[in-house]
Amino acid sequence: MEEQIRNIGDLSIEEREDVFVDVATALEGTAREAFVEGNRHLAALSANMAQAIRVNADELARDDLRNTERILQQAAAMISQFNATHPYRIVSHAVH
Repeated sequence: MEEQIRNIGDLSIEEREDVFVDVATALEGTAREAFVEGNRHLAALSANMAQAIRVNADELARDDLRNTERILQQAAAMISQFNATHPYRIVSHAVH
């Protein structure tokens, strides 16, 4: 993800929008994992940020590159924060 943040200016608008959708998907995954592990505050923040990015992906892709980079850095920081505090994920082998 760091490489995408550094090269965001070289991408087309459609590619930037795809990056935002991918980041939103990653944030949604982080939100689910944080909720399962009991960190409801981080789960809510991640879910809200993911929803805001997904809803506004088109506008963000066309926006000023500095704002775009700032949003991607904030999302990456939130994901990194969760990964740093929870390096070992809970793996469920439940069969439904």
